[in-house]
Amino acid sequence: MRWVQRGRYAVEVEVEVVYPEDDPSQACLEPATLEWLDQIAQRTEAGDIDFLRGVGRVYQAITP
Repeated sequence: MRWVQRGRYAVEVEVEVVYPEDDPSQACLEPATLEWLDQIAQRTEAGDIDFLRGVGRVYQAITP
């Protein structure tokens, strides 16, 4: 799981990690996954709730 938070919204999404052969103790993300997370971040900042609901669990900050 990975959290993406921008502005008033946060979304929890599942991501696939890879473990490099030279250091299997460190989980890494593929470039395509990083690009996907960046797209999610942009949509989160824009408040695109319909898109966000399609990719993960969405949370909205509540201000007092």
